[in-house]
Amino acid sequence: MSGTEKKTGRERGEEWWRTGIIEMRPGVIRLRGYEIQDLIGRVSFPALIWLMLRGELPSEQQAELLGIALGAAVDHGPQAPSIAIARMAATCGVGINNAMASAINVLGDVHGGAGEQALTFYGDIAAAMDGGASLAEAVSVRLDRFFAEEKGYVPGLGHRFHPIDPRAPRLIELTRDFAARGIVSGRFADIAEAIEAEVATRKGKTIPLNIDGATAVIYGELGFPPALTRGLFVLSRSVGILAHAWEQSQEADRNKGPLPREWLWAYAGTPVRPFPGDSE
Repeated sequence: MSGTEKKTGRERGEEWWRTGIIEMRPGVIRLRGYEIQDLIGRVSFPALIWLMLRGELPSEQQAELLGIALGAAVDHGPQAPSIAIARMAATCGVGINNAMASAINVLGDVHGGAGEQALTFYGDIAAAMDGGASLAEAVSVRLDRFFAEEKGYVPGLGHRFHPIDPRAPRLIELTRDFAARGIVSGRFADIAEAIEAEVATRKGKTIPLNIDGATAVIYGELGFPPALTRGLFVLSRSVGILAHAWEQSQEADRNKGPLPREWLWAYAGTPVRPFPGDSE
């Protein structure tokens, strides 16, 4: 008889889901081994996010820097599709959770995925440096490959609305401050700024770092893998989504679409024509 067959039905049931994140039974809640009552009031929300994702508590400074990155991307107004969708959903009379879910579901590769792409790009350069390349060499080779093989914009640079994204310089400034205090290395800030400089040389104009590139710097400095960067952005933007969904739910608007009622979309289909058999 196998070990699995020797287990009781309850034991087999308990192993249906296996997790190292939470232990819970009547009267007990432990997160990563810590009693919930020991965490409450003593651990900040960014620190709790770190604990849940990484398994250990961060230092106060690490949690502070994570909170800085999360706070920087909470909102970008109703011109951002996710925020507009949250507001439109709210005018349809759905609950706030439905409005939030509708908005979060559009955070993908194009809207919401640039931070992950930027950190992956930085990681390629960091790996080349680990292999012996200088920062300049690693950036140049990676950009050569990007322009030869890939399409679109260099991840983390440029913004369709802001000539200079006001969030990015401040985030890099703070990253440098934390690096000076030995909290992070500053390596990813170096990489991001070297990419910005090399692209400016090649293009003949500066395409500044944006929020995605700057938060990717921080997440990279803190050791988060690229795939988690997207999830962290979703957590951040959920704050703005919640605020807009709530604000809109307090208004009297009903079924508010993406355009004012007096503005119609551009029709580019077949001109008006008679139904077959009807007289012309």
